[in-house]
Amino acid sequence: MQSWQMFLCIHIARMRKKRTFAALENRIMPLLLLEDIAPRILVGLWHVQESEAWFLQQLSLSEIEQMEFQRIQAAGRRLEWLASRHLVKLLAWDQGLPYIFQKDGYGKPHLLYSGRQVSISHSNRWSGAMLAPMPCGIDIQKRVEKIGRLAPKFLNPPEMECLDEAYPIEHLHVLWGAKEALYKAYGRRRLDFREHIHVQPFALDLQGGTCQGYIDKDGVTWGFHIQYRFLDDFTLVEAYQY
Repeated sequence: MQSWQMFLCIHIARMRKKRTFAALENRIMPLLLLEDIAPRILVGLWHVQESEAWFLQQLSLSEIEQMEFQRIQAAGRRLEWLASRHLVKLLAWDQGLPYIFQKDGYGKPHLLYSGRQVSISHSNRWSGAMLAPMPCGIDIQKRVEKIGRLAPKFLNPPEMECLDEAYPIEHLHVLWGAKEALYKAYGRRRLDFREHIHVQPFALDLQGGTCQGYIDKDGVTWGFHIQYRFLDDFTLVEAYQY
């Protein structure tokens, strides 16, 4: 059994105890639900195996969402797009919240009238979503060797110096994912990854771990708690403001 399958088995078992998911018990579903990140903070992770038709039956897309969806050409991206919204819907249901999904002028997603902030991510048939009462961000990425060549473009000197010599690719993906998550949490663009987004030095743990980061922009500093884990050849990072 692969590591992501073990995660799914554990968390599907927890999920099936939930009243809100009772109608889905008879179906094997590739859903990972994490509820223990912090109080009232939920993360969903979906390994996409369904068809577009299946997702479209579960969702009632608004006119704006339908227009956005039709602009996506790649079949895999279309499925990831649908899965991320389906995840947000499931997480909202789990909390008894209304599902009214909308993006603002900066492209940041919002769950209207919920009192929660939302973040989504997708990569290579994986889709993730996060709900929290404070600014939050999630990122999932397939690990690739070429990230080593890109590191100077998104890391500042202290971050470059803290890289794990034995596992630099894994460490770089955590740092990249953390900065992506903080960028999404900020939600107003115009952030330079090297200048404005910082991840404090930490010792890499291949079993998953935590670290701290912050955004420093226009004289204001936002601190974030960051959690990361490795699922086969993917890296999942979540962040929320403290």
